[in-house]
This record gives sequence, structure tokens and C-alpha cells, in this order.
Amino acid sequence: MFSANSTFRSKAAMQLAWLIGVTSLAGCASLLPHGEVEIATQFASFEEARDTIEALKPFYSSRQRLAELGIDPAKQPNITILTYTDILHHFVAGSAIERKDLDPGVTACFDAREKCTGWEIVVSKISRKRSGNALLDITNFRRRTELTGWRFHAIILLVGDTVVYRTSGGQPRVDEVETAKNPLGPLQSLSVPNLWR
Repeated sequence: MFSANSTFRSKAAMQLAWLIGVTSLAGCASLLPHGEVEIATQFASFEEARDTIEALKPFYSSRQRLAELGIDPAKQPNITILTYTDILHHFVAGSAIERKDLDPGVTACFDAREKCTGWEIVVSKISRKRSGNALLDITNFRRRTELTGWRFHAIILLVGDTVVYRTSGGQPRVDEVETAKNPLGPLQSLSVPNLWR
């Protein structure tokens, strides 16, 4: 009788310890992974990127000025060089905009034809942090990821070595949540035959 009682108490103690451990794990979001996804950029913030582009003066700022500001496709990552054809597609393809409605810098670019080039800047800094129930996350039943940061996009047109047009936009503040639910939990990633075919 004493032996059965000890075994019962031992099992009960183990179950209680397991329950406490699981409860602690479920509430401990600090155990979840976090990181940062950054499209490499010389800009520290959205505001800095926007202010740098807006400081450029069409028909006055030079290619040398761009280099001084750290905007140089040969030295900085994530700057795409646009051809004249790319620029045409970007500004007029499939639109009903007339020439008179275009910015003077864009028309100057069209008039210059092959002497016009464009630079497209796409940069961002996004932090990814998993949050929510740690137990459900670790067992792959439910994952909740919070994304915060900023995204920036700009286009600069040059005729020869002179900036004739610049524009910028993007998301000054990114605040998104990605949620993934897997009913099979850790078994979800296993190769299971598709029964619905």
C-alpha cells in the first residue's frame, strides 16, 4: 500500500512539475526568436532618406552632389540603374497621361532619350519579432510575428550629369502582424499525401 502511494505521489509530482514548466514556457515570450531584416542602406531612418532626396534640386544638382550624399549605384547597394525604356514604362506605359501633364523633368528626360538615365532606390529596415504563446510557437501550432520599421522608395532622373527629376515615398512606419496557424503542429511540415486530390 505504501509503495502504491509513493508511486502515485511521484507521478503526481512529475505531472505538476510538467504543468508548471509548460505554463511558464507558454507565458515566456522572451524565449521566442527575433531579428532584423535590412535592405542595406546608407540612411539611418525614413526621414533621413526622404530629406536627402528632397534636398536635390532639379536642373541644378549634379551627379557629383549625389555621390557626396552617398547615392552612387557603383558604391551603394540597392540602387537600380534604369534604362530609357524602363523610364518610359514607369511613367507612361498603359496610362492616358498627356505630355503637358508630365513634370518638366520627366519631359526633359524624354527629350534627351538615350542620354537620360534613372536611378531607383529601394531600401528598408524591418525588425521581426515573434510574440504570443511560446509553447504554441515552439510546437508550430501557431506563430505570430510582429514587423516594425520603415520602407523607402525613390526615383531620380538624370540627363547627362544633371538631376532633372526626383520623387520619393514609402512607409515611414511599418507596423504589421503575420499569423500562421498549423492544425497539425509539428507534423505540419512532414510530407503527408494530399487526400483531397
